[in-house]
Order: sequence, then C-alpha cells, then structure tokens
Amino acid sequence: MNSDIIVIRGAGDLATGVIQKFFRCGFKLLVLETEKPSAIRRSAALCEAVYTGFASVEDVSCKKIETLAELNACYENVIVPILADPYGKSLTQLKPAALIDAILAKRNLGTQKGMAPITIALGPGFYAGKDVDAVIETNRGHDLGRLILNGSAEPNTGIPGDAGGKSTQRVIYAPAAGELSANREIGDIVEEGEPLCEISGKVVRAPFKGLLRGLIRNGFLVTKGLKIADIDPRLDVNWQSISDKARCIGGAALEAFLFLRRQT
Repeated sequence: MNSDIIVIRGAGDLATGVIQKFFRCGFKLLVLETEKPSAIRRSAALCEAVYTGFASVEDVSCKKIETLAELNACYENVIVPILADPYGKSLTQLKPAALIDAILAKRNLGTQKGMAPITIALGPGFYAGKDVDAVIETNRGHDLGRLILNGSAEPNTGIPGDAGGKSTQRVIYAPAAGELSANREIGDIVEEGEPLCEISGKVVRAPFKGLLRGLIRNGFLVTKGLKIADIDPRLDVNWQSISDKARCIGGAALEAFLFLRRQT
C-alpha cells in the first residue's frame, strides 16, 4: 500500500496537540495507541477513543478502527482513525509518508528511521540523525518546540511545569498497585485533603484546593508510582482544551515535517 498518510504514535494530551495541527492542515492521519492508554488529562486526549470508540477534542474527532480497511471511511467523514497497535505492526502494510513518535515515554519504545521516509520524535530518549530524522524539545523554557536535527532533547527532569505557583505538588502518583476507584471526576473543584480516589485500600487525597485537571480512568489497574492525577490551583483553567505546551509542540512537529519533506 503506497501511502501519503502520516502515522502518529500516541494520542495523549500532548500528542493531541500534534494531531490537531496536522488535521487542520488537511493531512491524512493514522494514530497508533496501546490497548489501554494511561492518559490522565483524558478530557483533552484523543486516546479516549480506544475505550469509548469515539472521542472529540476541540474540532478534532477520532474513531477507533479495527483494520486498515476502515481508513477511507474515516477520511471521507473527516475523522481521524485510531488503531490499537502499540508495536506498529501496521506500518509494514501501510508504508506511511512519515512517522511521528508522540508517546512521550521519555525513552524510545521502538521507533526507528527505517519505519518511514520521515521520522520525528518528541522529547528525550531519541537521538536525531540516528534514531530519527528530527527530535522536538518538550521541556518548558526558552527551547520549547525547538527542532533538533543532530542530537537529543534535554534529559527528563522529573519536575512538572509550574502552574499557579505549584509544581511537584500538583502531580499525584499511585501509592500502591491495584485497581483505581475514583471518588471525583475531571473538572471538579476539590478541597485540600479531600479524597480523590482509592487504590488497594489506600486513599489518595488532594494536596491543596484546586481544579482536578486530570485523573486516570476509573477501574484502571495502576502500578505503584504511576502518575494518576493532576490538580491545578487555578480554578478557572480550561481543562477541556489543548494546552499551550501541546499547541507549541504540535506546531513544531508540523514545522519539522515540512522542513524534512523539503530536503527529500
């Protein structure tokens, strides 16, 4: 199958910013995800379609497909198809024009230059010129969104970006392994000490008053230390829209693709 399709690995909240940029510019896309995505900012992440069959974020709608035979129907209806294919097995048949690794795992989960004529990766874990053609800086600061054509992005700091004066305090991790039982929903205003969820008998409480911006799916089997929630002290933040960081990274991915295509 000779294809002009661009494949994007990952559909979390940052990857959704990439998807929107390419979608708005009229490119045919195929999104590849895991069978059980673990995004916490689910209201702004198209990976929810893997669970529900269909999801929308702003002006982009995404539909889960089971085979590549369903691609054209999605394109005819101006819908982005998403396929549960964590290892990229469909790439051999599809032969895409470009591959963008937007998993943001902080390490390379298997993306290689030979997978497509143009390969782009977001964040640390990749070496531009070796693993992929270009890497995009994802660390907040002066270089956010910078194209790297030779070398790597900044190492993972493990420190979340500041939001309303809160950084490490706003991200919540699982205190134990087990099935998560949610007490609240994304978009709720929660008080300090209020229960957010329970895992294996351990109650996870809000560290401060804020807006519950992200929470992993109810019933998800988490591992100890997994990021499960995000609280924003800014009570009026738009929790349903693509973030400023995701928009910046999305624009950088589009720039990288157009730049690399011009070189070929």
